[in-house]
Amino acid sequence: MKKMTTLMALAFTGALSTPLWAADAVPHEAGIESEGYVWNKMEGEKLEALKARGDALRGEIAFEICQGCHRKGALGRDDGTYPRLAGQHASVLIKQMTDVRAGRRDNPKMLPFAGHDALSVQDIADISVYLRSLPSPADNGKGDGKALTKGKQLYDKDCATCHADNGEGDGPKFYPRVSGQHYKYLLREAVAIRDGARRNANPMMVKAIKKYSDQDLEALSDYISRFASK
Repeated sequence: MKKMTTLMALAFTGALSTPLWAADAVPHEAGIESEGYVWNKMEGEKLEALKARGDALRGEIAFEICQGCHRKGALGRDDGTYPRLAGQHASVLIKQMTDVRAGRRDNPKMLPFAGHDALSVQDIADISVYLRSLPSPADNGKGDGKALTKGKQLYDKDCATCHADNGEGDGPKFYPRVSGQHYKYLLREAVAIRDGARRNANPMMVKAIKKYSDQDLEALSDYISRFASK
């Protein structure tokens, strides 16, 4: 127990880039690059976690190992390296964590902290409920504000149908809340989705932004980053 406590403390403070108990095997499942890819299949650990009754108090405890990257309160980092998770729909959080564990979303930095050796399916349900309950203040990172009119036009045309008028998303449909998210993270992920690098992406979103230029994505991400978080 003392050894495990020490390891967790080191990981939490950033002294370890990956936990010492991380498994060597990196999972890989077919994603959007594969013929016949189906987005968001209701099966496996994702379905188990969705059916589980999450407990926010247990989730707060389980999330402690995640705070070294996502920060206290799950506020993320405005340089775009780690997303803000506070206030996100539990369904979306469950999907993303289980996609990482299954190898549908490639995230080698996160995998050791979210893999089978680190978290149970119940932990995932608990963490998701806890994160959903957290406030998301208006201090998220934003862009330069120079192309907000263009960003609004793009959002209204191609994004609002799924992510809603004010970026609140849709939990039952697994569409993420984008309000309150950091500009640089929004931009990074939009580029990855457009370019096919985020393998668990929704094909509808890939199609919607496939022809966007880098400047389009910058304007869109800046506009989204200014939505009120809640």
